[in-house]
Amino acid sequence: MNIIINPDKSQWTELLKRPVMNTENLFDTVRAIIDRVKAEGDRAVLEYEEKFDKAVLAALAVTKAEQEEAETLVSEELKKAIRLAKQNIETFHAAQRFEGRRVETQPGVTCWQKAVAIEKVGLYIPGGTAPLFSTVLMLAVPAKIAGCREIVLCTPPGKDGKVHPAVLFAAKVAGVSRIFKAGGVQAIAAMAYGTESIPKVYKIFGPGNQYVTAAKQLVSLRDVAIDMPAGPSEVEVLADGTANPAFVAADLLSQAEHGVDSQAMLVTTSPELLQAVKKEVERQLALLPRKEIAEKSLANSKLIAVRDMEEAIELTNSYAPEHLIIETEDYMSVAGRIVNAGSVFLGSLTPESAGDYASGTNHTLPTNGYAKAYSGVSLDSFIRKITFQEITPEGILAIGSAIEEMAANEHLDAHKNAVTVRLGKLKAGH
Repeated sequence: MNIIINPDKSQWTELLKRPVMNTENLFDTVRAIIDRVKAEGDRAVLEYEEKFDKAVLAALAVTKAEQEEAETLVSEELKKAIRLAKQNIETFHAAQRFEGRRVETQPGVTCWQKAVAIEKVGLYIPGGTAPLFSTVLMLAVPAKIAGCREIVLCTPPGKDGKVHPAVLFAAKVAGVSRIFKAGGVQAIAAMAYGTESIPKVYKIFGPGNQYVTAAKQLVSLRDVAIDMPAGPSEVEVLADGTANPAFVAADLLSQAEHGVDSQAMLVTTSPELLQAVKKEVERQLALLPRKEIAEKSLANSKLIAVRDMEEAIELTNSYAPEHLIIETEDYMSVAGRIVNAGSVFLGSLTPESAGDYASGTNHTLPTNGYAKAYSGVSLDSFIRKITFQEITPEGILAIGSAIEEMAANEHLDAHKNAVTVRLGKLKAGH
């Protein structure tokens, strides 16, 4: 891991750079796949499944029999864990329900908002080196609470043409309507435009590799909404001399094993802790089954010692980490000064893994510094707010002349007239 001691502020921008994920140079390749799925539907998706996922499929939809079989293949311990996580995610997200208030902005002028679910949502769950059944819960549970009418899930099958049983079980527990065997760009295109089997949705959620990210960016330009821009996953641990080096090292490695382009950062006020963490990372790394992935990821990672907590907080807000773990003596006071982060984990007993799986918060979060402007997935991600207003005679008489004046000054005479004719009618009636 790269060690940096007391960096000057002029170095911060360079220091806080992420592993580059330049999706623009994939656009031509990705666009060709999208266009073919758009034109040929299921046939194109099935061919791409054979080409990219090495799965020869007769149909894209997961059958009821496959879902029932999957349930028998998941251990009781894992089922119990999935149900517990689902319950906590449900409790946390249900508390986010929007309650609109009717507001009288002026006597006779009443305005309010109503929350309405997005009717059709598409969830993308990657395959690859690990089955992300936890992401099924993170996306489908709030979609269900929001009241989305159709929840469609696409995930790549294995070479045997089957979806991982834990993914199917989590989908059942969370209330997913329909599941399809489709991965990568072809899955995003199918949900964006619809095929004979896979319905078109209004918003697509979920992580993926750089091809999936590029596909989401392209379809979002005009055809469908997406959850947020996404890059490789990242964590920052903000620690002082009281932190436990073994805990800090474990937190850094839990991020590093996500993928070779993940980034793990330690920002500390204690050079002694930094050295202790370095030794612990090396010791724990040797014991990991995914050691090779974590090792490559650690090349992007940094251990940074700064002069004081003031500087540590400023550096953290500049970095805007996806995950931030605060392991300091006065972590509540430090947390109060954090303004840029996706999800924050407080104290020595709150690892990032808790939020990744079962504490109840959502793990679909803004990466690559987007935490400065974006929130993670929440109940709000699955709803729209429609505004309503009602104006009585008293109300239009109160604000009518202001509307006329503003419209006239913007040279929008028809706007002005829409009020003038009403005021004329009311005054004639009086």
